[in-house]
Amino acid sequence: MEKIPMTPRGYNAAQVELKQLKSVDRPAVIRAIAEAREHGDLSENAEYHAAREQQSHIEGRIKELEGLIGLADVIDVSKLSGTIKFGATVELFDEDTEQEKTYQIVGESEADIDKNLLNIKSPIARALIGKEEGDSVEVRTPGGTKNYEVVSVKFI
Repeated sequence: MEKIPMTPRGYNAAQVELKQLKSVDRPAVIRAIAEAREHGDLSENAEYHAAREQQSHIEGRIKELEGLIGLADVIDVSKLSGTIKFGATVELFDEDTEQEKTYQIVGESEADIDKNLLNIKSPIARALIGKEEGDSVEVRTPGGTKNYEVVSVKFI
């Protein structure tokens, strides 16, 4: 199986979530199922069915996180430098809106555009890979073509 690149922050977040699911959420849902069983007929017991559905969701997420952690290739971005690559924090000037935006290029599992964490497989990240400060970048996105100038590249 192919290794999954992750930042140390993303790896730690996955471990924290896994620990929470195993030590808090899983026991809580088991207790909820036991309580719901005590209410009698399971075929018409909405609490029981909701708890079982929640248990299924928790177990699926545990499997997903265990797989992710097992395949993680944790990259210490503070030891990197040079052109834009995985882990880079990139400050961009949007030539269309004349606004500056800052993104960090991270793995798929860590990506969250609301937190400016950009999926390495996204159109913007793919266009930025290999570029340097001062370069102009044209990005073809589903919403149209965007033009950016790379203001700075940091590995923090």
